[in-house]
Amino acid sequence: MADTPDQLIRSFISLLVARDIESAATMVSTDFEYDNVPMGKAFGPQGLRDTLTGFFGMCTEIDWEILRQTSTGSVQNGTVLNEREDRFEIHGRWVTLPVAGIFEVRDGLITLWRDYFDKATLLDAMTPPA
Repeated sequence: MADTPDQLIRSFISLLVARDIESAATMVSTDFEYDNVPMGKAFGPQGLRDTLTGFFGMCTEIDWEILRQTSTGSVQNGTVLNEREDRFEIHGRWVTLPVAGIFEVRDGLITLWRDYFDKATLLDAMTPPA
C-alpha cells in the first residue's frame, strides 16, 4: 500500500501502462469519478474498466510519462496534480498527448481522476488512416 498520495498515483499509472485495468480498478472508490474533460465522465470502478478497456483495445502500445507531479495531504485526504505525456501507438503510429491530471484521494482510494487534454489530437489519433 502506498504511504503518500504521490506514491498511490504513480502506482495507479504504472498499472494502467501495464494494462492491468483490473488491479487499477481496485484502487478507486465506489463513488469514483473519472472525468476526461473534453470527452465526458465515467463513474465507479466499472466506469473506469469500461472506458479504458475500450480505448486500450485500440492501442498496440501504451507509454505514459509523468513529467511533473506534486501532491498535498495524505492517503487519507490528499490531492495530486501531474503533467504527463500519454503516448499511444494506434493504427501503426505513435501519438503523444500532453495531459494535465488532477487526482483526489480519500481513505487510501482514488475518488477523482480528471484529465485535461486536446480532444482533436486524441480523435485524430483514434481515426484509422485513409
